[in-house]
Amino acid sequence: MSEFANVSVNLEANVYFDGQVTSRAIVLADGTQKTLGVMLPGEYEFGTEVRELMEITSGQLDVLLPGATEWQAYTGGSAFDVPAAATFSVRVQQITNYVCSYFA
Repeated sequence: MSEFANVSVNLEANVYFDGQVTSRAIVLADGTQKTLGVMLPGEYEFGTEVRELMEITSGQLDVLLPGATEWQAYTGGSAFDVPAAATFSVRVQQITNYVCSYFA
C-alpha cells in the first residue's frame, strides 16, 4: 500500500532523538490509529506500551527485538512485531520510512 485514504492527520509531529526520528499520528476512517515516520541513520532504542507492527516502506535498518541475541535486517516491504511493554533497538543504515500500527 502506498497511501491511506480518508484519514485525519495530527499536525504536530512526534520528534525523538534531537529530530533524528519523527512521526505523525493518523486516524483512519474506521478509527484505527497509526503513525507514519522517518528515521535518519543512527542507533536508537524504543519502548512499547502495546503490541506494535512496524512496516518498513523504504530504507534499511537492523533490529534487535526483545529476547533476541542477534540483529535482524529489514528493508522496504518487510515488517516486524514488537510485544507490549518491551524495549527494542534499531540501527538505521539509510533513511527509513515506516508505518507503525498499534494493537491493544
